[in-house]
Amino acid sequence: MTTLAVVQAGLGSPSSTQLLATRLAEATERLVPGLEVRTTHLRDVARDIADNLVTGFPSARLREVVESVVGADAVIAVTPTFNASYSGLFKSFVDVLEPGSLAGKPVLIGATGGTERHSLVLDHALRPLFAYMRAIVVPTGVYAASSDWGAEGLPGRVDRAAGELADLLVGRAPAKPATTDFVPFDQLLAGR
Repeated sequence: MTTLAVVQAGLGSPSSTQLLATRLAEATERLVPGLEVRTTHLRDVARDIADNLVTGFPSARLREVVESVVGADAVIAVTPTFNASYSGLFKSFVDVLEPGSLAGKPVLIGATGGTERHSLVLDHALRPLFAYMRAIVVPTGVYAASSDWGAEGLPGRVDRAAGELADLLVGRAPAKPATTDFVPFDQLLAGR
């Protein structure tokens, strides 16, 4: 059975981070028949993570979470944005993982925040973090600002990212887009 680990670092329950993680998981699940989804709310193991960082020894509960993530076929990782980066809780969890434990594993990254101004967290914080872990980060990351909820663009981004993750999970070639925003350079110049 194909497994998907969903790791979300929302501090509230419910939270926009939890909601984005759920939407990404559901969109992926629709595309991968028989997918087993295991969701981890990092707030539930926050003390275990802190204790592990101080003592070097994971609790049984944290060990189970780590094994679930490391043993999954793919990961969806979603964090709230704090000070233009991932949350401390999210980073502390990643610090608990062994170097190379996500090597070759497909990862879909997502983040939430109050305004669109923090959307670069995907490419300036999350993508490099998972590149360091040697994971395969899907091309489309999903950032959801407060204004995105209920707006028309978010569902399309969620579906596109989930499709890219599903393609990696089942080993199929990515679908060609029906339309493209690409305009050849000579056409851009001619349009002046």
